[in-house]
Amino acid sequence: MNKIIFDCERMKYANTGLYYFCLNLGRALMQHSTQEKISVFMPSHVPSTFGPSVPTLPQQSLQKFFMPSVSQYHLWHCTYQSSNYLPRRNRKIKVLLTIHDLNFLYEDMPDRKKTRNLRHLQENINRSNAIVCISEFTRNDVLTYCDVGNRPVHVIYNGTNGLTKPILEEKSYRPAVPFLFNIGTIVRQKNQHRILPLLQSNPSMELVLAGRHGDKTYANFIRQQASELNVQDRTHLINEVTEGEKSWYYHNCQALVMPSLAEGFGLPITEAMSVGKPVFLSKHTAMTEIGKDLAFYFQDFNNMHTDFQAGMSHYNKAGSHIQEAMKAYSATFNWEDSARKYLDVYRSLLG
Repeated sequence: MNKIIFDCERMKYANTGLYYFCLNLGRALMQHSTQEKISVFMPSHVPSTFGPSVPTLPQQSLQKFFMPSVSQYHLWHCTYQSSNYLPRRNRKIKVLLTIHDLNFLYEDMPDRKKTRNLRHLQENINRSNAIVCISEFTRNDVLTYCDVGNRPVHVIYNGTNGLTKPILEEKSYRPAVPFLFNIGTIVRQKNQHRILPLLQSNPSMELVLAGRHGDKTYANFIRQQASELNVQDRTHLINEVTEGEKSWYYHNCQALVMPSLAEGFGLPITEAMSVGKPVFLSKHTAMTEIGKDLAFYFQDFNNMHTDFQAGMSHYNKAGSHIQEAMKAYSATFNWEDSARKYLDVYRSLLG
């Protein structure tokens, strides 16, 4: 039986996209694996969410320099493209590398930092035997900016994260009026400040921005912009949310708004569609690939109100027809299918 290490090191950051990628894909892999014995590589301080029967290889920071012996394993699945935790010395173990995005290329950062990030990614590619990208857009970026040699480069879409029961807790922010929703790390490439003018043209609407403040300077810039536009009382940066809170905001928002400049997939797109909510996106990176013709798009960032009003008008006229189409489309992205495709890649590497 093939022994696999499924890398869950990024689960140290709770309530993030990578946390739920590892959690949901990992659970589906364990449910559908028949020829594999899967162990997880997890931070020692993070409670395992895969059950007591799943073997765990504890992750510790010193392993960046001295990895434990993994000679008994046949494949290491690295689930984060910029990981520092790879079996570099033991070349007998195969490595599958999942690449989510090359978003750093689209960030406002010095070229030397972009070069450093690209060099580290290339080192991980060099150690891998095969690559999985989570979208065709990401695959094209990898083929453009990296040297993959003769390694196979697969595309396996993420599944839609199932929404739990909608629950706001006592401490949760409860909008007082209809609201727009955006969820994701608060960083400049997510472009959240571009949503603020929609509050000016929709004075009876709030904005809820949920996510870890990855760039505190940018979070403060959003607050400053909101103040200058006189919409600060309707702009709410609520930081990270629980699964119940996230579900409540999806179920109760007027629309999901994502004017992002950098997305490798965009899980909130299919999450919002799973409950039939309208989705407004930029046309950058992977957004059009995932949203297709069931999302609405901002033609640019200078006339967003017109695009928003036209989209909402179309959505309201279409009624249940478009809602059901969104739900059905969202369901085509599921972790069971993703897991089966990953297992096929595992088996192609191990024979």
